[in-house]
Formats: sequence, structure tokens, C-alpha cells
Amino acid sequence: MPVQPRHPVPADAPVPAEAPAVPPADGSPADHAVGLAHFNSLPFAAAEAAFLECCGSLRWAHRMAAHRPYPDLGALLAASDEAGYDLAPGDIAEALAAEPAPCLHHDAPRAAHLALRAAHAAYESRFGHAFVICLDAYTPAQHVDQVLAGIRVRMEHEVDEERAVTAEELRRLARSRIVELMTAGPGQ
Repeated sequence: MPVQPRHPVPADAPVPAEAPAVPPADGSPADHAVGLAHFNSLPFAAAEAAFLECCGSLRWAHRMAAHRPYPDLGALLAASDEAGYDLAPGDIAEALAAEPAPCLHHDAPRAAHLALRAAHAAYESRFGHAFVICLDAYTPAQHVDQVLAGIRVRMEHEVDEERAVTAEELRRLARSRIVELMTAGPGQ
């Protein structure tokens, strides 16, 4: 049951112990180099718009676009993490407002759709924002179970604890989307 994409970059969720390493498209760093070279040469507004698709904070996207060129994917991801750690609460709220809730394929059973909607509604009622989770470590068939499990566990958090977890999930999602953006290359 795939998560609906936010843009050409997939939106993902629950937290394994550690974020996965940067996955090359076919095992070659050159896969990212072409996308990165193209991306570094984009006009500022186009780069900023692309970064906004990775994280909905205008401050984060502006900072990321302004610090180009990036010499390699590792430097780009490190800059993403640093910019993510520097987000103020208002920037995080802006990014969360741009996040779609993970959802099911339209062919999924109605009961699954209802369960997911109810879980999201309960989470949003408690914390006042969309539930976000990076699902990179899971297959699409595991996404629904991981989202529901993640919501169940995170509903037990205190507000400050959940704020920290949510900020980390936003950083992980931004990293994942950046890798996808760099792998896609020009015109994709």
C-alpha cells in the first residue's frame, strides 16, 4: 500500500534505529553526480522551489539554495541536516503545514482507509499538526502498519518529546527527498 507522493519525491515514515545510508541508484556515486551538477547550475528560484518540495520551510529552502554549489551528495545532505537543526518552531510549523499525511492506495480496503484516517485525526487533535514519518527502511507493503504503529507509539509522547521526534522525521524526509531529487537527474 504505497504512500502517495508529495511531488516526484515520495513521502515516507516510522523510525527505525538509524536512518539508512545514502542509497545510490545503481551503486554508483556517479548517479548522484549528474543530478547534483545539474542542480548546482539551476537558477536560484528553481533550486529554492525544488528544495521546498523536500522540506516545506521557506527559510530552510532559501538557505539550501543560497549555499550552492555543493561539491558532492554528502556535503548536500550535511547542509540539509544542519539547516534542519537550525529551524525555529515557526519554520517547523510551516514545514509541517506543507506535509501531506501518509495515505493508502485507492484500492486498499475501506477498513484500512478508515483506520488510517482515524489515527491521523487523533494524532492531529493531540499535537495540532500532521503526523510525519520517514518510511525509507520499509517496503511499500509495510507502510500502513508502520504508520499506524508509529502513530500509536507517538501518541504516548509528551508534547515536547513529540516535537523533537517530528523535527527529526522532517530532517529524515528532507534527506530522502534530496537523494531522490539528485538521482532523478535533469528533466525527470
